[in-house]
Amino acid sequence: MPRPTARVLTLLELLQSGGTRTVAELADRLGVEGRTVRRYVDQLINLDVPVESVRGRYGGYRLAPGYRLPPLMFSDDEALAVLLGMVAGRRAGLTTAQRTASETASAKIRRVLPRHIARRLDALLEALAFTEQPGEFDTPDAEVLLTTADAVRHHRPVSIRYTDRDGRRSERTLHAYGIVAHSGRWYVTGKDARIGEDRTFRLDRIVDARTLPGSFEAPVGPGPEQRVLSGFATAEYRYEVTLRIHGTVEQIRARLPAGVARLEEHESAAGEDRATERWLRVELRAERLDWLPPVLASLDRPFVIERPDELREHVIALAHRLTSYAVEPDRGEAPS
Repeated sequence: MPRPTARVLTLLELLQSGGTRTVAELADRLGVEGRTVRRYVDQLINLDVPVESVRGRYGGYRLAPGYRLPPLMFSDDEALAVLLGMVAGRRAGLTTAQRTASETASAKIRRVLPRHIARRLDALLEALAFTEQPGEFDTPDAEVLLTTADAVRHHRPVSIRYTDRDGRRSERTLHAYGIVAHSGRWYVTGKDARIGEDRTFRLDRIVDARTLPGSFEAPVGPGPEQRVLSGFATAEYRYEVTLRIHGTVEQIRARLPAGVARLEEHESAAGEDRATERWLRVELRAERLDWLPPVLASLDRPFVIERPDELREHVIALAHRLTSYAVEPDRGEAPS
């Protein structure tokens, strides 16, 4: 028969699953009488676990939000899910400035895992490999992240102090539409109230965030993630590139995603089936051009360069290099 302490912990686990539990239901699950359930609830309350009583026909007990996190009861699968989520978050760079918090939380869960589960987790982590190196990104402050998220949820303006990539500092009032995680960084997108235009800001460059009185209407149209990707594709860089590529949207997006390039249909020929491959206009901006010819070659689709002329020179140079590599060496002569 389970000891009383084990039943108290089982009661806590039942309450953590959500909703209101009747005394009769709890008594049946714990194998005790109703008055014993009430005694167990008192023990949880004495441990500062925020259990509240619900009156009425469907009353009973439920777990209320408390001033501190109560002990959590995880199943084996839940504990593994939390630990693997922490590993993936650290690898992707999607953590807050309190990096040690993730490490100490992982250590606490690892200490109480059953041995057979811990061994299986260790085996998984040893066998697991990543195709990319772990991100070494600046991470946002947790309070800035939570304050901004609250402003997004309640459509309230937020005052931010921001430092741009050139080190210039400014204070802005932002009507934040959403928070987006992209390529290992956190971004917030919204309308800069001073200039009346949409802007995207890196959250790790915000040193302070404070919600302001008032509210605003969220815009209709593209979601926050599409606004962020469009902002990347139209950001100011050294070169403005315009191409026409013959193919499908899926073929082009496989090499030039939305965060890199914008697509629009080029004027199609008369009678052309628009459901098949067709000419699409591609616009993007880049600080350098040397990476683009290999991408275009990997598309294996016809393309026309409209601008800039420097891109043509890079494409021709790549073609010459590939031709030289493909020349068959003379017999008896080792490849150079």
